[in-house]
Amino acid sequence: MPEKKTLERARRDKREGKSASTQAGEFVREEMEHIREGKHGARSAKQAIAIGLSKARRAGVKLAAPEPGEASPQVRRKAKQDLEAGRDGAAKPAPKRSRAVKKALKKEPRRAASKTALSRQAKKAAGERSAADRSAAAQKAARTKGAAGRSAAAKKAARTRAARAAR
Repeated sequence: MPEKKTLERARRDKREGKSASTQAGEFVREEMEHIREGKHGARSAKQAIAIGLSKARRAGVKLAAPEPGEASPQVRRKAKQDLEAGRDGAAKPAPKRSRAVKKALKKEPRRAASKTALSRQAKKAAGERSAADRSAAAQKAARTKGAAGRSAAAKKAARTRAARAAR
């Protein structure tokens, strides 16, 4: 079950008109925190992200299942199942199953949520997208940021440029 603050953040994102993937990002963030805290581990950054997306769909985020060819049939089936559960109001998993999952994840390494692992995963995922796709996503992000957000981003970019120029 996701934490209350995660659900609130996701709802706030929805109110602000942000995309389903942005809303789901809150659940992925929570998952990374859990791994870093040592609650459990994950085999890879990709698995940690998948757990977060599954939780998001089950919590009611309308995040579409991957298209054919984008992911394996098993992954697509699981995503559809999670979406359905989110629509119906997910039933609590059986205690025995819950314990088994937690026990299995406890044995997995914690390095899946390291900055290096996440950076490697992000670069790999971005490399699979077209330049036009990445550009469109950036433009949409700028549109939904709001005036204060854009101003803060511009100031941060200026500081970054100044710091790089100083090197």
